[in-house]
Amino acid sequence: MMSKKNEKLDSNRYLITSVNPKSPISEQYRTIRTTIEFKLADQGLKSFLVTSAEAAAGKSTTIANLAVTFAQQGKKVLLIDADLRKPSVHMTFRLQNRSGLTNVLTRQISVNDAMQGTNFSENLAIISSGPVPPNPSELLGSAAMKNLIDSVTEAFDIVLIDTPPLSAVTDAQILSRYVGGAVIVVRANQTKKESVVKTKKLLDQVNANILGVVLHGVEASDSAYYYYYGAE
Repeated sequence: MMSKKNEKLDSNRYLITSVNPKSPISEQYRTIRTTIEFKLADQGLKSFLVTSAEAAAGKSTTIANLAVTFAQQGKKVLLIDADLRKPSVHMTFRLQNRSGLTNVLTRQISVNDAMQGTNFSENLAIISSGPVPPNPSELLGSAAMKNLIDSVTEAFDIVLIDTPPLSAVTDAQILSRYVGGAVIVVRANQTKKESVVKTKKLLDQVNANILGVVLHGVEASDSAYYYYYGAE
């Protein structure tokens, strides 16, 4: 099993769907993508957020690889880093983070100016977090955030939003009001059942549309990571 230290050093590991699209892990991501896609299409929705019950569960790894698999399918995809406390999307995709979501929400730059292309797919655009603000929850709960999501959902086929773990802050609860659905990431042999139950309850309190759960970090005999989707 790869250590956290090695994960940080090897950013290619985060994007195995790009580096090794024929691997069993990439196939699992495509399975997750298909399940989410059918659920969203059935409800006429195009956006979802990804959160977790705790830190280091693999949510940012999961959403980055899902974004790549949607783009590989030919869809016009936007990934927004709304984890304004510990952003990582810009590191995964090797992008600048001098400006981003926080600058859009404070009306310093336009949405179009905040979007960055990637070398991983011409169909994938990124809005990084931008500078970490002193008031993340207030910014994410603002009318500006709702308007941003509404506008980009019109312009893109799929919009994915990375949010902080629900064990620490309520940001994912706040954002769930503005998106089509929510996916919860849990880590095998780490996330406790009571943490998952609490996370689901917090999302239920705001009537979030929970699309399902991704079990991250199941170790196969070859020490690879596998990902499974558990529908609600």
